[in-house]
This record gives sequence, structure tokens and C-alpha cells, in this order.
Amino acid sequence: MYQMGSLSLYRKSLFHISVLFLPCFIGVTYCLEFQGLPPLISPPLIPEILNFLDQRLALVYPIIQVFKNTITSDPLDITQTWVGPDICNYRGFYCTSPPDNNSAVALASIDFNGFQLSAPTLDGFIDQLPDLALFHANSNKFSGSISPKITKLPFLYELDISNNNFFGNFPMEIFGIPGLSFLDIRFNFFTGTVPPQVFSLRLDALFLNNNNFIQKLPENLGSTTALYLTLANNKFVGPIPRSIIKASATLKEVLFLNNLLAGCLPYELGFLRELVLFDAGNNLLTGPLPCSLGCLAKLEQLNLAGNLLYGQVPEVLCALGKLENLSLSSNYFTKLGPKCWKLMKKGVLDIKKNCINGLPGQRSVLECKAFSIHPRYCPYPASFNLIPCKVPSSSSHPRIGPKRNLVSYSALSRHAVDFQE
Repeated sequence: MYQMGSLSLYRKSLFHISVLFLPCFIGVTYCLEFQGLPPLISPPLIPEILNFLDQRLALVYPIIQVFKNTITSDPLDITQTWVGPDICNYRGFYCTSPPDNNSAVALASIDFNGFQLSAPTLDGFIDQLPDLALFHANSNKFSGSISPKITKLPFLYELDISNNNFFGNFPMEIFGIPGLSFLDIRFNFFTGTVPPQVFSLRLDALFLNNNNFIQKLPENLGSTTALYLTLANNKFVGPIPRSIIKASATLKEVLFLNNLLAGCLPYELGFLRELVLFDAGNNLLTGPLPCSLGCLAKLEQLNLAGNLLYGQVPEVLCALGKLENLSLSSNYFTKLGPKCWKLMKKGVLDIKKNCINGLPGQRSVLECKAFSIHPRYCPYPASFNLIPCKVPSSSSHPRIGPKRNLVSYSALSRHAVDFQE
């Protein structure tokens, strides 16, 4: 696999080759074969001699030029730099030595983030670049589908087509990419369901938010190896699977907000020992908060606002030493303990629009009573009082200083995610 820091070009002695392109259409395409000329047609012009750093670059040159001619809009004049044999200095193109030949120079990475290019398809382009390791194309106007031939790229491990115009079902072609570790397809128009096998891929980051996926969360959700998992702003339904416990050693940030998730929070959430961010705001989740949440020692951000949660806010949750933001507004909680009161006074806990007597900004008595008369049931009710860890005797103060730039929250904007692991 390519090293990310080695994408700058190391110029070696020029490798001189001649590439012959016979004109088929003026300024549009080039023939790959010459079958002979009719008697009345003049012989072709003398072909241009192009000098490339490496034969690998010569092979991808016509592919880039053909793709260039499919681009229908280029407001930033990006493609004006895509001229001549110096491919490594084209805007958006980066070269380095490929893993199979340290003495070669190859096109290893493409970064079109923010270029605002329009093209009807990427087929015949990225799938024809044999040494490609990274393809990032956030904030363009590409559409069409992903070619099945992309599975033949042996080095590809990052694919970002976010904030484009792709549509249709989930791109199944990605399952054949052997080394894929980063997948970002957010802010497109994909519909239908997400295949369960997505959560069995060896990914570090999986960004599916802001599409139109409609389904129950798969039971194998916890099989994911992702550190960053964003499913926000879709139409996922049903409960959060208890299998999420299987991701306890890896999962750092989870975004479930703005879906249609229902049911009670699973006790198993408290085992996600690496969890820093959990956001399931604006769903239909109900029940009390499990005390196991008090075991999330690294937790900094917890948002459960805009649900149907009730009961007492657990004191063990409010005792977490790294907690910087606890958003529980617009629920039906009825009681706070002294530690939670302290968090509220510090501005860490947002408990507005609940059913807590004596606090300003709460729901009306009638609204709270109407909610309480409808019985709700959570499976495994005894588990909500279990604390599967040693709780510290007293909490430390929340961390003071600049807030962490959380990767998953940056995925809620249309811009490229700054992912460095």
C-alpha cells in the first residue's frame, strides 16, 4: 500500500517513449488502432513525441485525456492544466512509486475535492488507472454508477465520492475492492437498503449519511471495524442492535441522528470503551437510560435530544470525567441527581423541555401526564440498573481548552472529511 506521505514526485532520469495517437475526431478522441486509410484520404499528420517520466504514466495519459473530453463543466479551469506529458503536475493528480516497483513512478492518487467538475460518469476513468490507491472527489457533479472493473485495482484503499449526484441502489461494486479501508458516499441520492455485508468490511471509516436509505439497522452492525460510523440523515428504523458490543475495541464516533430509530437503548452501549462521540438525536428511542453508559470513560459528546426517553438521568453518566456535552433536551426525563444538577449549572447538560419539577423551560404538566399514561416496555429491564465497570468515586472536571475536531461531525457538512488516523 502506498504511504500517504510519499505522494510528492521524486524525479528520476527521464524515461523517453513515443506514444502515437492517430486523430479520429479533431481534438476529441484518439484511435487505439489504425486499420488503414481509404485511397482518397491523406496520410495522418506526424504524431507528437511525448516524453514521460515512466511508461506507467504514458499508459494512463490517453485515459485522462478521454475523461477530460467528457467533462461538461469546469468552472475553476482545472482541466487547463491537464496538458502534456507531465501528468504528475496536473491539478488533482499525484504520483509516487507503486508498491510493486520502488524504482517506477505511477499515478497513485487523485484528489478532485471541491473542483466542481461535471461529468456524466466516472466509468472508463478510475477503473482504468491500474496504480490508483486513493480517489477523492468530494463536491463535484459526477453521476452514473461505479464500474465493476474497479475491483481490479489492486492498490485502491480510499474511495470518496461524497456530495455528488450518484443515485440508485447502494454501489455493490465496492465489495470487490480487496484493500478498501475508507468509504465515503454521503450527500448523494442513493436509495433502498445498505447490504449487511458492508458492516463486515475491514473499514476504518464508513460515511453513509445524507442519502435515502430505508431499512432496519442490520443485526451484524457490531461487526464493523470502523472507528467512525455515520448513518445520520437517512430513514433507518428499528432498535440499535445489541451486537454493537462487538465493536467495543474500535468504535470511536457514531452518528445515528435524524433517523427513525425506535426501541430502547441497549445495555451493551456501555461496553464501547473507545467511544468518544455518540449522537442518536431526533429519533424515536424510548425507555430509561441504561446505567452502563457510566462506563464510557472516554465519552466527550452524548446527544440523545429529541427522543422519547424518560425516568431519572443516571448519576453515573453525569460523573463521567471527560464529558463536555450531554444533550438530553426534548425528552420526558423526570428527575436529576446532584451530579447532574452540577453539570447543568456548568452548561454541560442540556435538559430543557423535559418533565423535571422546579426547572424552567420544561414541558407542561398536561404534556408530561399525557406521555406517562401510555405504558412503554423495554426488554431486559433489569439490565438498565447494571453497571459493568468500576465507577470512580468522584468525577473530574470536564476538559478545559479547545474542543476536539470530531471527524464524524465534520461529515455532516458537504465538505471533504479531514480523515487522518
